[in-house]
Amino acid sequence: MSARILGEVDIRGLAIALQEARKGYDEGGVPIGCAILQTQTQTQDTQAEPKVLGAGHNLRVQKASATLHAEISALETAGRLKASVYKTCTLYTTLSPCIMCTGAILLYGIPRVVIGENANFVGGEDLLRSHGVEVIVVNDAHCTALMAKFIQEKPELWYEDIGEVHGTNYA
Repeated sequence: MSARILGEVDIRGLAIALQEARKGYDEGGVPIGCAILQTQTQTQDTQAEPKVLGAGHNLRVQKASATLHAEISALETAGRLKASVYKTCTLYTTLSPCIMCTGAILLYGIPRVVIGENANFVGGEDLLRSHGVEVIVVNDAHCTALMAKFIQEKPELWYEDIGEVHGTNYA
């Protein structure tokens, strides 16, 4: 599945995120998916079976939303959680998270992020690392190919999604 050898839980989490990304593509949206798994227990006891707390995909096009990136969508489907729960999670995303989504990861204290690919876009990875978040970039060929295909097919939607005009940053 990837250039980096992943454990079973990481393979499962990234597979859910990729399934969500494909769903987004099939709906005509931006094909980025995300899953949030509780991968640690809240106590020092033995680790419980990982639990999917939320999953989602980019819904900006489908819902005419300014903010429904995949990571925000997954947080929304997870619902309201205590801060202690977020600190036991890993967030899986098919694409490097943008600054908005990076901010949400930092806000909720998610300690670990597994990224499917960052060949098509590099978001706030350095910011995450600077705040002590473990960042793992997988370089998954399926994630990379799906995103590249979308960017080639719908560049205007892609640039809109990352806040750029014809590849030029607004700022």
